Amino acid sequence: MSFPRYERYKDSGVEWLGEVPEHWILDRLKWSVEGCINGLWGDDPNGEDVIPCIRVADFDRAKNRVRAEDLTYRSISEEKRLNRSLKNGDLLIEKSGGGDNQPVGVVVLFDHNLNAVCSNFVARMPVRSNFSPRFLCYLHSVLYALRLNTKSIKQNTGIQNLDSASYLDERFGIPTVYEQGLIADFLDRETAKIDALIAEQQRLVELLKEKRQAVISHAVTKGLNPDAPMKDSGIEWLGEVPEHWVIVPLKHLTAPGRDIMYGIVLPGPNVDNGVPIVKGGDVRPHRLRLELLNRTTEAIEAPYARARLRPSDIVYSIRGSIGDAELVPDELLDANITQDVARISPDQTVNSLWLLFVMKSVRVFVQLEQRSLGAAVRGINIFDLKRARIPFPDIQEQKTIATFLDRETTKLDALTAEAQTAITLLQERRTALISAAVTGKIDVRGFASDSTH
Repeated sequence: MSFPRYERYKDSGVEWLGEVPEHWILDRLKWSVEGCINGLWGDDPNGEDVIPCIRVADFDRAKNRVRAEDLTYRSISEEKRLNRSLKNGDLLIEKSGGGDNQPVGVVVLFDHNLNAVCSNFVARMPVRSNFSPRFLCYLHSVLYALRLNTKSIKQNTGIQNLDSASYLDERFGIPTVYEQGLIADFLDRETAKIDALIAEQQRLVELLKEKRQAVISHAVTKGLNPDAPMKDSGIEWLGEVPEHWVIVPLKHLTAPGRDIMYGIVLPGPNVDNGVPIVKGGDVRPHRLRLELLNRTTEAIEAPYARARLRPSDIVYSIRGSIGDAELVPDELLDANITQDVARISPDQTVNSLWLLFVMKSVRVFVQLEQRSLGAAVRGINIFDLKRARIPFPDIQEQKTIATFLDRETTKLDALTAEAQTAITLLQERRTALISAAVTGKIDVRGFASDSTH
């Protein structure tokens, strides 16, 4: 749907803003709020003066709102709260934290009737009476999408800090408060429609993920022949398996002289022209590429030569995102791994692709995860990985299962990619619509609801 433009425009003199409707005025963000008041963390709850403390983790970044579920409670005296108590309609800005992919400076709307404060990494911005909090929240989301906040970021010891005075010095176009309300009403309605479409696609992605896992788990534990005689495996989590299969520990499926093991404990900083290393975060589809991996020096790598990779080995994440598994491509011959990754080298009686699917199945993951519960650092012990029990068919049946799963998961992955693309396009459409409305590139006054502003 296309929307009309305003009748007359004027140059704003602001590079990112361009032209604005002629009747809009220009001013700085700092005049839209009564201040930028830093939050506080207080003390551990002691039964007195306990109050919810809104953290950045409570920000719903997709909708630029505060989630009021599972809040953190802190002890903060009435005296210290003073002008820090939040009110419905306040804007909250992330002052510290962030990272390269998600820089500090996101703004959300606090739209709850809840007695609360914000944490020391957040600041409260009470909105002046001649501004619509919802309009301003949409405006700030545009500034964040354009990364205009990044020029006000200072970074020390790995933590980003937002210079709020610099950020709030940014100029923007201001319609009347009535018109702000019309624009906000329009965006509330239209973004709700887009959000519903996004939610549908996200549900589809989850269903496809569940379907993929179900197909894999059934094939590697029950086989492909529904009429095959079954037997009790004697293992609670596994149940029945085909009668002609055997249950073996994973270590019995590895090549002689190539035990299951992890790699370099302290790989050091990334170096040019060093030995490629696979870390836990690299065990992802399309991530095991030479140009994407960090490298370490030959001197650091040499003591871990026994952990070097060969094509068709399996790398398995044992810390962090445990359970991720991928096949090693030809180009990573003699690359190495870190202590967050285990190398599994299949024996000649084992089809590598079949074993990859086995290692990706939820049945195998569950038995390994149960053994990691209660550990100080969540992860899988190499000893537990070696003795993981695997339902084992003959090599020909392995190949048949692998071919079937490769075909079926490829279909499901294609459907998932289509849904992910739809989500990305809808998100881009949402951002573009908000930007056009709050900067006056389209006139939506005639499309707003009749609610009170």
